[in-house]
Amino acid sequence: MKKILALILLIILVVVGIFAINYKNLQKKKEEVRNFNLIYENYNKDNLNGLDITTLINKAISNNEKYMVPKDEEGLYILDDENSIEIYVTMIINETTYKMERINTLGMNSFVAYFGQVRFKCTDIQYHKKTGKIASMTFEAKEY
Repeated sequence: MKKILALILLIILVVVGIFAINYKNLQKKKEEVRNFNLIYENYNKDNLNGLDITTLINKAISNNEKYMVPKDEEGLYILDDENSIEIYVTMIINETTYKMERINTLGMNSFVAYFGQVRFKCTDIQYHKKTGKIASMTFEAKEY
């Protein structure tokens, strides 16, 4: 009888231990997602300049390279990847939205030279459904 009781107690302790480890891992993942999102959500403002947008684009490109997010035949990141992030910039002079890869290809120095003093605001943030990480952010030029 004592052996059965000890065995049941041991099984209960193992099950509780497994749940505790899984809970701790889940909390750690949530904290990682929160910290990741905070880096980008700090740019969810109305009064950013072109240099801020350039910094954000560089962070997003570095993130995509770190996680080896695949690109399509046009050199654009494939957003199906749960670690991908995309930055879009909408220019009010021609009402065109540009992906960060296009801005990077044209040259970040040129972007800063032409749009460094332009004011931008964040108009949209999308999150990956599976991970909760930021998937994309859209910025719109406010004034020239």
